[in-house]
Amino acid sequence: MIDVEISAAVNPTENCSRIMDGIDNIFPQIEMELKKSAGAYNIIGHGKLNSLERMHDLLRKEKILDTARKELEKGQSSDGSYTCILINKQVATVGHINFPATEEPLGSIHLTIKAHSRKELESLFEWLAPHTRDGVPETELDISYVKE
Repeated sequence: MIDVEISAAVNPTENCSRIMDGIDNIFPQIEMELKKSAGAYNIIGHGKLNSLERMHDLLRKEKILDTARKELEKGQSSDGSYTCILINKQVATVGHINFPATEEPLGSIHLTIKAHSRKELESLFEWLAPHTRDGVPETELDISYVKE
């Protein structure tokens, strides 16, 4: 079973609802909450596999499958049970996806995808960001491919 976690810091100069709207643009099925800790605010969200469906569509629309695949693989844990990637907060507010090379000065959206096995996580990669040939997915799998 796939578990999805989202987190994003909210800086004093940022509009919290705008950041939440940005997250909602990419992950509309994520349930979010605003938490305050030591005077700072953080947006935390949790979801399941279906919360990645909009991201799945955006990666194809924006033709960034290869980049997404590299980021997912780069962020994969050594035991293969989860991956962590960064998504640009500001770009998300306009409904697009961008993967910054490092944490941005105002912070990024942190996406963690957890699986119960390496095989399950790799099947998620195949569904979410399949290998491409000349920019076209070699295979298009249904979301049910990921479910064990």
